[in-house]
Amino acid sequence: MNTRTLYPCALFVAALLIAACTPSPSQPPVESEPAVFNDEGQSGSESESANIASLLPQVAVEADEAPDFLMVAGEIKAPVSGESSDGEAASSAGVLSVLGAMSDSKNALSVSGIGSGEGGLSLSGSGRGGGGGGIGVSYGRGAGVGTSGLGGIGYSGKGTGAKIGRGAYARQSGFVEPQRQSEGYRDYGINRWTNAADDRFSTFAIDVDTGSYTLARRKLEGGELPLPEAVRVEEFMNYFRYSYSEPIDGPFAVHLEAAPNPFSAEPERVLLRVGLQARSLAGAERKPVHLTFLVDVSGSMNRADRLPLVKRTLEVLTNNLRAGDTVALATYAGRVAKILDPTGVEQKGRILEAIEALNAGGSTAMSSGIDLAYELAHKNFKPGEVNRVIILSDGDANVGRTSHEAILDQIAGHVKRGITLSTVGFGVGNYQDVMMEQLANRGNGNYHYVDRLEEAHRIFGDQLGGTLEVIAKDVKIQVDFHPEAVKRYRLIGYENRDIADKDFRNDSVDAGEIGVGHTVTALFEVELDERADTSAIATLRVRHKAPDGEVAREAAFALERSQIKLNIDAASTDFSFVAAVATFAELLRESPHVVGLNPAQVEALASKSAGSSPDRREFLRLVGLARPMLEARFNTVR
Repeated sequence: MNTRTLYPCALFVAALLIAACTPSPSQPPVESEPAVFNDEGQSGSESESANIASLLPQVAVEADEAPDFLMVAGEIKAPVSGESSDGEAASSAGVLSVLGAMSDSKNALSVSGIGSGEGGLSLSGSGRGGGGGGIGVSYGRGAGVGTSGLGGIGYSGKGTGAKIGRGAYARQSGFVEPQRQSEGYRDYGINRWTNAADDRFSTFAIDVDTGSYTLARRKLEGGELPLPEAVRVEEFMNYFRYSYSEPIDGPFAVHLEAAPNPFSAEPERVLLRVGLQARSLAGAERKPVHLTFLVDVSGSMNRADRLPLVKRTLEVLTNNLRAGDTVALATYAGRVAKILDPTGVEQKGRILEAIEALNAGGSTAMSSGIDLAYELAHKNFKPGEVNRVIILSDGDANVGRTSHEAILDQIAGHVKRGITLSTVGFGVGNYQDVMMEQLANRGNGNYHYVDRLEEAHRIFGDQLGGTLEVIAKDVKIQVDFHPEAVKRYRLIGYENRDIADKDFRNDSVDAGEIGVGHTVTALFEVELDERADTSAIATLRVRHKAPDGEVAREAAFALERSQIKLNIDAASTDFSFVAAVATFAELLRESPHVVGLNPAQVEALASKSAGSSPDRREFLRLVGLARPMLEARFNTVR
């Protein structure tokens, strides 16, 4: 039985259980406050007790003065008001948990999973589900974490801390959801609006990965929308190059630009773009690189879009190396094998022969393969040069240490010894995006997804220097929004790159790496206080370390009201284009911040700003492919 069938059945069972426990007519009626929803889909009332009685009056029953709960085949965690059946402190008030567990919740219903929410209904598959003031549905798998539905019906959001879920979308009748198959994604939620008076700082690590964009391209060209949780906005924005000027001094230059949000009717809402341009190097300036290719040759890779494409990708990379570079090759399936000891690129023929001889078959011992790859990398380690492991796989692991965290923990010590790790993903159907993205994140490398040979040329040909050589590490950004000028703000994307404000100057906290020639873009939506008479809007601070350094440097940059363009037409073409890219990604991931937005508006802005760049023209084509599917997916409602 699939999750779409399971949820209605579970809800029906839950309704029967609640009905059985509802006070009889002879008892005094229980009153509760109606839910109140604001324009973010957040719930709240003066008494802080929203509920779903208006949505499911026959199911939702609460008692403000007498908390109670019912639990069936589940568990209630953490101390709060209310008591459990055995008299011990319980964590929830007015809660029903069926075949699952409740955590830090009140007035909520959880069905078959781990639910958390205030005044909401949470339905979960094998991930987590929760709703705040509405109905939240999570249908993730494995390690997928999803809570959603702030003020509406949402799908697979996070809904905790500074995040909100996907919500307020009503599905069109007859729309067929994308097939989840056995692919692995993680839902990091969506950044909510933050009042500057409550928290003026937004702090996060930079990200130059692009895997989410090319994976979405593969899906769209195959005639389906990507799953919402597979879309990471920052990886869409950072797939493209922008015309930021090169740094005069230091490893990168910082660029700020702001203009009214072209997709908002409210004039006080502006978009703020933060851009970083890393210093470029001539080919002769690039450090020698010592690469260990770790290739997944398990049975799942025995398809045309996997191992054969891996071989062609490695050929492209090998052909773009130069004298002084070395390559080692290892494989893993049911067992691991050393195929090639570290070999100088002067013996290119030997390297290419070893690559071409690879064959697929067997199970997947990724963990053991990583051990062998690092063994080879340490054997050939060259201080002061680039030492990197590159994993090429669909991300699956079913032999040895197969748990996500166990494999990630495995590489932590190697990074400290100067060996970084990048990942290149292949295939669909059972593709494990979480594993591949997090391996690169933990390994201080980058994450790419190759859907065609042209993408291999882009990564390991045109952008080889930035792909392999880091020019600054542990790069953190903190934007200080001045409360006297800014009402509220939201960071668009970077949900899984969040850093605590207090850790901005904590140099032991890991952050992002930027490669030679790379550009990094972040986008904020900001609501200004039009009554303010101050000119200062925000202060941007950037911290980074040298590639082999441990002490960070910091620089600050100011944004003044006079720097904000009068309208989108006065902004740069790059600014307009990245606004279209980010908003397209927001639509694909069902962000509640773009509810009601017509995809045709995004297509129009992209058309005006794409220019003649092949990458941008392709993006415009993808928007055209997605538009009818987005329109078929839902009617937008408030």
